[in-house]
Amino acid sequence: MARRPRSRRLGATLLTAAVAMGIGAGATAVAEAPSGSCANGWDVSTVVSGVGNLENLDTDGAGGFYVTGIVDGYLAHIDAAGKFETLVTGLDHPAGVRVVGRSVYFLTGDGLSEAPGTLRRYDIDTGAVTILLTELSGPNGLLELPDGDLLFATIGVTGPATGISRYRPSTGEYTKVWSNLPWTNGLALAADGKSIYTDNMTMRVFRVPLGDPDNPTVVAGPPNLIALPDDMEATRAGQLFVADQIQGAVYQIDPATGAACTIITGLIKPGPMRNPPDGATSVRIARDGEGWALFVTSMDGTLRRLRPPSGIDLTPADPRR
Repeated sequence: MARRPRSRRLGATLLTAAVAMGIGAGATAVAEAPSGSCANGWDVSTVVSGVGNLENLDTDGAGGFYVTGIVDGYLAHIDAAGKFETLVTGLDHPAGVRVVGRSVYFLTGDGLSEAPGTLRRYDIDTGAVTILLTELSGPNGLLELPDGDLLFATIGVTGPATGISRYRPSTGEYTKVWSNLPWTNGLALAADGKSIYTDNMTMRVFRVPLGDPDNPTVVAGPPNLIALPDDMEATRAGQLFVADQIQGAVYQIDPATGAACTIITGLIKPGPMRNPPDGATSVRIARDGEGWALFVTSMDGTLRRLRPPSGIDLTPADPRR
């Protein structure tokens, strides 16, 4: 696969964070992670490594995953045994991915200044790719709602801020600005089924009511959480798990209180100098034997499995899972 120039999707935010928190070019990140650690009892293992710069993932329902490689421009599949297979190549900065039945929906054009992005559908049975939407401004996170609609976040600055968009695959109906919250990134369904979580370039996590999407409320942010949060997933018990680019971390957040703790850090692409975005990119909950585990992608090209300690209920918020 031809290697593409590195995405600048969070460049402006990281530059601001560098000034504010002392992260210079080539320096080790010194931004504060949540003060509490909740790492005890978590078991970390590698599913696959050395596959480029992983941006996003979703479970295939059979122990494997579909993943996107943002720099190398691919959609790929990792089976339950850890076998990695590229399915579509030559993509321009692919990002969010969601599996719906025998289709895999995914986004391209993730970035602050990349070419206009797209929403596409990959047919698992035939390998055919259909372009559903074009001219998207830096699309990033992707989420399927219980009614089958898709939400996707936009972080680009090449056109008017579009916040979160909504698309209905069954009819092709497209709402360009469903929520006007700007520069959004990760997306997760909340346990109540009536709202979603998202984050944006202000280092805050929001709850967005599905029935009133232009009135989000902040559930976490500084000083409890100083991070560049990326994609996320919530549990039925109400907890939220979020990937962070600065520390290469995964945080557990209680949206009811804003309290946050750190499960793991250091998931950062190795090299003599840091070149963000280079940390953890996405978190998904998927079946792990008879239970559930967190699966985390990062820019170091590794998919990791994080098995929880006893007492942590990782049943996902989406009842269809």
